[in-house]
Amino acid sequence: MLLPHVKYVLYFYITPHLYFNNTIIPQAETVKYLGLHFDKRLNWKQHTIIKTRKHLNLKASQQYWILGRHSPLSLLNKMLIYKVILKPVWTYGIELWGCASSSNIEIIQRYQSKILRLIAQAPWHVTNQILHRDLRIATVREIFKDKAEAHRKTVISPELTHETSDNPTTNPEAET
Repeated sequence: MLLPHVKYVLYFYITPHLYFNNTIIPQAETVKYLGLHFDKRLNWKQHTIIKTRKHLNLKASQQYWILGRHSPLSLLNKMLIYKVILKPVWTYGIELWGCASSSNIEIIQRYQSKILRLIAQAPWHVTNQILHRDLRIATVREIFKDKAEAHRKTVISPELTHETSDNPTTNPEAET
C-alpha cells in the first residue's frame, strides 16, 4: 500500500486517516507544544492570533496603569517594563514563527507599534519608523533576522569559522 506524500498547500486537502488498534486517531487543526501553536499547514496564523489577541492584550491591559498617559514613570522606566515584561511574550519562538507570512508578522508588528506609541505618548502624525528609530527599538523583522543570524552562528561548526592561516596543522606555509 502506497501512502500519499505530505502536501503543504493552502487549498483544502483530505489527509488519510491514521489508525491505532483499529481506531481512528482524530486529527486536530492546531497543536500547542511548548507555548507555540503549530497548525496543519505551518503558516502560524493561529499562533500569531493567540499571541496578540490573548496573551499580549492581557499583558498590556494589566500594565496599562503603569504604561499609560497618566503614569508618573519616565520614558526610560516604561521602556524597561516593555523590554522585560511585554517583549519576551512575543519574541518567544521567533526563530520558528519568524518565517511566517508577512501578514502574520504584521499582526505582531502592529501590536509592537501600538504599545510603543502608548509608552512614548506619540501623536498620530508620528510615523512608526520614526517611533522605532527614536526609541531605538528594532522592528519584528529586524529582531527575527538578528535571532536567526545568532542561531546560524551557533549551528555552524567551530572548525569552519577559524581561518586556515591561523591553524598550523592545516597551513603548509606554517611548517617552514
